[in-house]
Amino acid sequence: MSTFFTRTNAGISVLIATVLLISACGQADESATASTLQPYEAWFASMASHCGNAYAGGLTTMPPGDDMITFDDYLVVHFRECSDDILKVPFHIQTVADGQWDRSRTWIFTKHEDGLELRHDHRKPDGSDDEVTMYGGFQYGVNEAGMQIFQSVPRTEETGIFRGWRIEIDPGVRYTYGTVRGDDWSWRIDFDLTQPIDTPPAPWGHE
Repeated sequence: MSTFFTRTNAGISVLIATVLLISACGQADESATASTLQPYEAWFASMASHCGNAYAGGLTTMPPGDDMITFDDYLVVHFRECSDDILKVPFHIQTVADGQWDRSRTWIFTKHEDGLELRHDHRKPDGSDDEVTMYGGFQYGVNEAGMQIFQSVPRTEETGIFRGWRIEIDPGVRYTYGTVRGDDWSWRIDFDLTQPIDTPPAPWGHE
């Protein structure tokens, strides 16, 4: 074999090895980045992966005697506004009694350097603030990529029992929002993330 072909084959081998090495390094860097995410950051990323989509859901658990939402109401979650640090997620309710829509609620999740914060933005139909709005709390206790718990300090102090919110996300499968008292659900709403639906109008005050 001529010297030219020998050198050419050797050059091709070196080139292939270099490409494979660069590719492997790139994959290693991606894995390293993923592994350095805190659980709450991975949770936030899972939520953000549904940005722009809306999904239908329904009531799963409710406190006895409280009919703020019923099992027959049609519920919609819309992952509407997303940035690196803030998710605004409206929650729409169509009541079965009269077919009217309640678009007063927007869940606001904020990612801080040391954890997450949940706030409830409640508006009147004219867009002004409701009498009770922007209540919520900070991430507390549980810190998992699939579940975060937020504490309501005033409600906990008032009752002496832990009160707050539990939010679960299984990307592409299920989103769950609920309130907890101690270790138990008091309210629980589940949304089906397998099938996006038409996006609803803007929530009140967010046009």
